[in-house]
Amino acid sequence: MSYNTLRTGRHSISGQVYHITTVTRNRSPIFNNLLAGRVVVKELKALEDDGRAETLCFVVMPDHLHWLLSLKAGTLGDAMRRLKGRTSHTLGGQPWQPNYHDHALRREEDLPATARYIVSNPVRAGLVARVGEYSLWDAVWLA
Repeated sequence: MSYNTLRTGRHSISGQVYHITTVTRNRSPIFNNLLAGRVVVKELKALEDDGRAETLCFVVMPDHLHWLLSLKAGTLGDAMRRLKGRTSHTLGGQPWQPNYHDHALRREEDLPATARYIVSNPVRAGLVARVGEYSLWDAVWLA
């Protein structure tokens, strides 16, 4: 099944909260490199600065990204193309697989619990003992 086929019939809704998961090509752990991971963080911030998405939380894992966002303008596909395109340009090559998984959170779903699940990924993966020991994550609930 092609990437375009997976997206057929999918619609983005401004103001909707989405949990996005996207992986690197061949699950290569390119974000073990902190500087490469910071490129992703910079582009998440740029999408927010441009008014396209509000990042609620994220974690950049060695071979994938989890991103909880509220879509503000454009489509989810546009935001993902920009994120992947700009990080690919900066990092060189094609670091990402072409597809991504999105889950639109329902109103009754608990956003802070979803965020805890996302930022706890490094602990569950055995990369660190505590979330605070991992560098490539953030959540709006920390402010």
